[in-house]
Amino acid sequence: MSDSYRTLLLLRHAKSDYPTGVPDHERPLAPRGIREAALAGDWLRAHAPAVDAVLCSTATRTRETLERTRIDAPVKFLDRLYEATPGAVIGEINRVPQRFDFDVATLLVVGHEPTMSDLALGLATDEGSNSAAAERISMKFPTSAIAVLRTAETWDQLTLDGATLVTFHVPR
Repeated sequence: MSDSYRTLLLLRHAKSDYPTGVPDHERPLAPRGIREAALAGDWLRAHAPAVDAVLCSTATRTRETLERTRIDAPVKFLDRLYEATPGAVIGEINRVPQRFDFDVATLLVVGHEPTMSDLALGLATDEGSNSAAAERISMKFPTSAIAVLRTAETWDQLTLDGATLVTFHVPR
């Protein structure tokens, strides 16, 4: 991979619990989610470029997912990523150069469904993308799943159809 490419990693939060009386934003991870978030982190370290920076929803389950991955990179927790549209997430990705005072070659975004699948498929160009991965994403983007995209665009120029879907992994 050339230095001119950037890698975008889209991670859906791990399996959450549903405790009685706990608002959606505050739901914690379930025991399965704790285990699978760690597996997601193991996969990222083994198969993806080192993460330079992270954008993460402020929901408890996304924060706990990120913590369990053991990814060590600067993080911006953003309220806007909770219940976000794909366009809102692209807007936050476009602000990466202003949010971090260094060049971010690999960005991890930790968020929610249905946004992660819509975003992955919306960013992926038809030509050059992994069609089997796209088909799997269109069927289901399970908890802890990771879409890996590559783009030649700078973060502030990334738009729909601006990346190549490289792979899709569901850690289990």
